[in-house]
Amino acid sequence: MASNKRFVKTYSQGQLNVMEIWVDKETGVNYIYHAAGYSGGLTVLFDREGRPVITSIYDVE
Repeated sequence: MASNKRFVKTYSQGQLNVMEIWVDKETGVNYIYHAAGYSGGLTVLFDREGRPVITSIYDVE
């Protein structure tokens, strides 16, 4: 089975209250994931102008 993972975790903080940033390697779009207890959520990470944060796909491993 191929190991071509589309998303890569670039930041992680916490153990009980988890905050992570994931980057889509195909589009460069950043997503923020937050989990606390049995609940969690994932959404696009926006800059202060309301645009999605994009990382160059060449900067993502």
